[in-house]
Amino acid sequence: MTDRKPGERPTSLQEELKQNRPFPTVSEEAAVALLRAAALLRRAIAARVEPHGLSPAQYNVLRILRGAGDEGLPTLAVRDRLVEEAPGITRLIDKLEDAGHVRRDRTGRDRRTVRCRITAKGTELLAEIDVLNTQSADLIATGLPDIAEQQLLVDLLAKVRAGLHRLAT
Repeated sequence: MTDRKPGERPTSLQEELKQNRPFPTVSEEAAVALLRAAALLRRAIAARVEPHGLSPAQYNVLRILRGAGDEGLPTLAVRDRLVEEAPGITRLIDKLEDAGHVRRDRTGRDRRTVRCRITAKGTELLAEIDVLNTQSADLIATGLPDIAEQQLLVDLLAKVRAGLHRLAT
């Protein structure tokens, strides 16, 4: 933890948040900067998927199930793969099932386990909005056009996640 020096010039994050006092430490500023960037990215992605009748979490579920293939996944496995925690995975999948994008059944090896699978309608919807993957990547490139900087960001975020995973265990 690096302490801030008194009278240091405000950072762009301080200015953006209209915060009068400097962050007490660089690590605190980094945490807030990461949360702020994630929130801005989340809003931009939501603006792209919501016109298609999906929330970002529903979009994430459909992408997970498409990646799972014909086998599908148990509900809790879907929950564990979500980018962000969803408080009601069952409710989330209920909505996708009601819309015809997902189906659930007990046809796997363990008939006690409900498996979720993407339907043809869900796959077609994803095909319509797959351009979002490119647009989402482009959102990062607007601030970091250099691929080496993008890779550095990926590497640094991996270190942050690894440290947080260690704390959680």
